[in-house]
Amino acid sequence: MRVIVTRPQSLVAAKAAVDEVIREIDIAASRFREDSELCRLNAMPDKVIKVSPLLAQAIETGLRGAELTEGAVDPTIGYALVVNGYDTDFSSVAPHGAALRLVAKRVPGWQAIQFNAAARTVLIPRGVVIDLGATGKALAADLAAAAAARATGGGVLVSLGGDISVAGEPPPGGWLVQVSEDSAAPIEEGEETVGITAGGIATSGTTIRRWTRGGVVLHHIIDPATGLPVDSPWRTATVAAASCVDANIASTAAIVMGDDAVAWLKIRGLAARLVDREGRVRRVGGWPESGDSKLAPNAF
Repeated sequence: MRVIVTRPQSLVAAKAAVDEVIREIDIAASRFREDSELCRLNAMPDKVIKVSPLLAQAIETGLRGAELTEGAVDPTIGYALVVNGYDTDFSSVAPHGAALRLVAKRVPGWQAIQFNAAARTVLIPRGVVIDLGATGKALAADLAAAAAARATGGGVLVSLGGDISVAGEPPPGGWLVQVSEDSAAPIEEGEETVGITAGGIATSGTTIRRWTRGGVVLHHIIDPATGLPVDSPWRTATVAAASCVDANIASTAAIVMGDDAVAWLKIRGLAARLVDREGRVRRVGGWPESGDSKLAPNAF
C-alpha cells in the first residue's frame, strides 16, 4: 500500500483514513476471513439476506462490472478460484503443490445473484460463491482516496496492489504514475510513467499472482466461460478511467477478452497499455507513446 499527499503535514491523517476504509472493506467483503460479512453470506445459500450498506455497494459494483463486460468480469467465480488453489489470502498460497484435477466448467454467472439495491437484500443460489476480488480492491482504493481527501483537505493518491485512485486537488503537473507489471516494484528513474489529475489507474496481469500445481502454472484471473485461469495473449493490462473501479473492470476484462479487448477498449474510449506474452507493448485509446504524458481518464 502507498499513500501520497500534496500536504506532507497531513500524511498521518490521510493514512488513518485509508486504514479505516481498508479495515471496513475487509470486514465486509473479504473472501478469506471466516468472520467477514461476505463469507457469512456465501454460507447461507437460498435465503434472502439483508446486507450492510458497504457490502451492498461492493456487490452492486461487482454486478455492474459483469454487466459492462458482458460477463467477462464475473463475481460468481469464487468456487472456481478455490478449485484452482486460490483458497486463502494470496500471501498464504503455497507456490508449489500437488496436481489438481481441473475440469472446464462455466461459472454460475452473475445473473444468478438476486440483488435488490433499494432493500439491500441478496439471495445466492446453492453452489454459487461470490468473490469480489476483481472490483473490491479497486472500490477500496476509490473510497480510501476520497476519505483521505476529506480528512486532509488536500490531494491524495492511494495505491493498493496495482489499483490506484486519486482525489482532491492534484499536485502541479498532475500525479505521475510509474507503469509496472509488479505494483511492489521500486519507483525508479527512466521507467515509463503517465500523469493523471483525476480518476484512477489499474493493472491486471497473470505474472504476479500465480502458483504451480503438479508443474502446471495457475493464476488468479478466471475465465468465466471455463472456470479455469484464462489463457490470454496479454500478460498485463493497464487502464486509466474515471475511477479506479472502472479502470480495474476494464483491465481485468482485457485479460479475459484477449484479442477482442483492443476493439472493446477503443469503442469505450479507454486508454490502455497491453503487454503480450513476449513483452511487446500495445497502446490503445490514446495511451501515450512516451513517458511523462498526461492522460484524461474517461468514464464508461
